[in-house]
Amino acid sequence: MTAIKDMVEYIAKSLTDAPDAVQVTESIGETVIMIEMHVASEDMGRMIGRKGQTINAIRSLARILGAKMEKKVSVEIA
Repeated sequence: MTAIKDMVEYIAKSLTDAPDAVQVTESIGETVIMIEMHVASEDMGRMIGRKGQTINAIRSLARILGAKMEKKVSVEIA
């Protein structure tokens, strides 16, 4: 478990109405970290945000942490 996964999970649980439904999985490769979020369907719009601003902000924060670890980071909502 990396700090990136912890950060994404913390933000997702803070923004949703159903924090118990939030599940974050992580796949670590040699140069890439893939983070996948699962949220309740009624919270999907809140996680994406207007014009994608919320998910883009989460992705930017994750990429910054990944750069410190010298890895590329991809954050997806499933």
